[in-house]
Amino acid sequence: METPEHQRLAEELSVTPWERAVILAAQLLFGLIARTLDCLLLMVRPRLLRAYGALWWAQVLASPYRWPRSFEAVRLVKQSGQSLRELMYGEAPVFSAVWLLWRAGVRRGSNVLDLGAGRGRVLLAARWLGAEATGLELRPEHVQPVRRVLQRVGARLEVADGLQADLGRPDVVFLNWCAFSPQTRTRLTRRLECLAPGTRVIAVAAPVESAGFRRRSQGWSLMTWGPARVTLHQREEPVH
Repeated sequence: METPEHQRLAEELSVTPWERAVILAAQLLFGLIARTLDCLLLMVRPRLLRAYGALWWAQVLASPYRWPRSFEAVRLVKQSGQSLRELMYGEAPVFSAVWLLWRAGVRRGSNVLDLGAGRGRVLLAARWLGAEATGLELRPEHVQPVRRVLQRVGARLEVADGLQADLGRPDVVFLNWCAFSPQTRTRLTRRLECLAPGTRVIAVAAPVESAGFRRRSQGWSLMTWGPARVTLHQREEPVH
């Protein structure tokens, strides 16, 4: 029997035909550009290129661009305090992530954390630079098809809620929160304020609004949905 809660969640899953058309067109165009440039970059790292191919094949078999349909997936999102529209899928291409991570100071031996890692392209970028790479992703259906592939190249992708999980002590955090609501960004900012001084945060689409972070640079970079503004922050020493 369908409850009012089921009905309300089903209504939130609906997307207008215009939104579907725009999402599909952008996905095809930028996906083609990004995939071509990614492959050219990864040709110098054959193991990572093979992993990238496996990630792409997993995407063909189970597209991450579809809205979650199962009640369990919706329940998981609601439990985190987010809305379904905040799960609109989009990742940084590997070539963009390599450039952004390098500018943030990522080198061999650095520790990179990707919050909301999706299928793990940023993790491949971190490994391209020789860094340790960990990704946290809320939705199991993103993680399960690619977890072992990433493990084979030294990256770790885990099912976890970045609003609650232990963030550890990364050198650089990659934060693609383009679809997050202002409320979710505020909650996540409070988590970022627990990071160690000196930690750099790469924020895609919107800067981190906190006195505890200094903006080091700002610019534009190509994402799977198109150009996006990217801000590099650094965690400052707390003022007592």
